[in-house]
Amino acid sequence: MKIVIPGGTGQVGTLLARAFARDGHEVVVLSRNPPSAAPWRIVNWDASSIGGWTDELECADVVVNLAGRNVNCRYTPYNRRVIMDSRVNSARVVGEAIARCGRPPRIWLQASTATIYAHRFDAPNDEATGILGGSEPDAPDTWRFSIDVATSWERAACAVELRHTRRVLLRSAITFNPDHGSAFDILLRLVRLGLGGRSGNGLQYVSWIHETDFIRAVYWLIEKDSIEGAVNLASPNPLPNAEFMRTLREEWGTRVGLPSPGWLLEIGALAIRTETELLLKSRRVVPGILARRGFMFEFPAWRGAARDLCGRWRESNGAANSRAKPAANSS
Repeated sequence: MKIVIPGGTGQVGTLLARAFARDGHEVVVLSRNPPSAAPWRIVNWDASSIGGWTDELECADVVVNLAGRNVNCRYTPYNRRVIMDSRVNSARVVGEAIARCGRPPRIWLQASTATIYAHRFDAPNDEATGILGGSEPDAPDTWRFSIDVATSWERAACAVELRHTRRVLLRSAITFNPDHGSAFDILLRLVRLGLGGRSGNGLQYVSWIHETDFIRAVYWLIEKDSIEGAVNLASPNPLPNAEFMRTLREEWGTRVGLPSPGWLLEIGALAIRTETELLLKSRRVVPGILARRGFMFEFPAWRGAARDLCGRWRESNGAANSRAKPAANSS
């Protein structure tokens, strides 16, 4: 297959490009800031207007649009505008380019986010019965902004009529892999420093997916011609933050996990120029469509995923970081 990945130079894009290339597919990444070298072809684009890059979509089999400004920042007026514009404009222009193709791709996988669902504890959110967020009475303004971004992103992707291309919106949870700088690498750093206790009261749910299952689910969606619209890419077993962090500590083998109260997280987020939403919003998201259609997860439970990720992190970072696993305390 020929697979085109707009915005494919980030963590998730690199995971997919690496997997597709390893399996013998032709990979083309569209980037505003092309790296000096890559094991696949890189084509420049501005992520907002039709240009020469659109030629790559002719006769392509798959488009996976992951373009969008990183949300790990303070939601200043400037950053809010850039975050919103980067997602809406890239989704719009990819849709327009596909619509213009003489021989368009047969499937367009468009990035979205599990953050689109409401902050809740009472029940999980699947695609059919999940509650979209934004109207929670106790939600901070920054959380409402994230919902606005997610809904605007999906709306832009669905605005253009496509007659010959199937469109799937990937409402993805946090994808965990052991690469340097990944979400798991950052989380594990806290655990290694003894700071991996619960965040806030620890009751908020964490939705996640192991990189292996994320890649397998993308392949599965490419093959399932009858599936369109929003699809949750998340493990079937989200769990409360306190349990999530305790399990990670146990699999790493550390006893200490200092908890972080909400006020301390606010100070820390301000210091490192990010938002506490990433830690405190309850994301209880489950993969309804994947489950109903028979997708089987290799890592359905966090303990097995954490064990695999910890082991692979140790392997890639040398024996000096290895240690025996003592019994772990909970926080």
